[in-house]
Amino acid sequence: MSERNREGKRTARERLAAERAKQQAANKRRRTLIVGAGVVCVLGLAAVIGVVAANAGKDEGDASGPLITPSGATGKDGLAIPVGRGAAQSTLVVWEDFRCPACKSFEDSYRSAIHELTEAGRLKVEYHLATIIDGNMGGSGSRRAANAAACAQDAGKFVPYHDVLFQNQPPEPDDAYGNDAKLKELARKVDGLAGPAFDKCVDEGRHNAWVAKSADAFLKGGFRGTPAVFLNGKDLFADRGMTPEKFKQMVETADQA
Repeated sequence: MSERNREGKRTARERLAAERAKQQAANKRRRTLIVGAGVVCVLGLAAVIGVVAANAGKDEGDASGPLITPSGATGKDGLAIPVGRGAAQSTLVVWEDFRCPACKSFEDSYRSAIHELTEAGRLKVEYHLATIIDGNMGGSGSRRAANAAACAQDAGKFVPYHDVLFQNQPPEPDDAYGNDAKLKELARKVDGLAGPAFDKCVDEGRHNAWVAKSADAFLKGGFRGTPAVFLNGKDLFADRGMTPEKFKQMVETADQA
């Protein structure tokens, strides 16, 4: 190897290390407070926020195969899975990773409010899937779970399967969702989802290329980490006193505008 090549690789490593250090320092300064059911859940995002640089080493096989967009996906490049009435006054944009503990905390706290508002036709949600935990912790559970969720979207069962995945989320270092058998087992908890069609979609990784494209969009989006949640274009947790009740009031106010 030439001296120039060695120097180039050394410089790249130094830049990567500097970026990781920068992200880690920023994460230590941030704590997202998610308040639900009267319980304050302080999320140590330094432990769960994805460091963008770490994803540079993600599995190159993630994007293999044709780009197949899940049924009904919308938005730029078809990367959003829509839930709720399209004519609703308020839009909630959510970026999540099924292995992300902070995402589970958000879902556990806000799930009931989101369901109530979407079912009442007052809120539409655009779900975007990320895979940062795979990049940071290793494994493939984020990607495989995202593909399985996209398969559930094809079957019209995204919301209940999305909820099941978060309700049964393994500990962050445990790559249980990297096992397709586990993902198919959880599908049995959703009425009408488990079966040959869903199993085939999961086994063949039908939406892997779409998941990889969504993950890339997340990395290019400048987000601090997951969950990234925006109500009508505004970062929901910029307000440190945000609660599910306050969230519902904001949607009600938007309805009256």
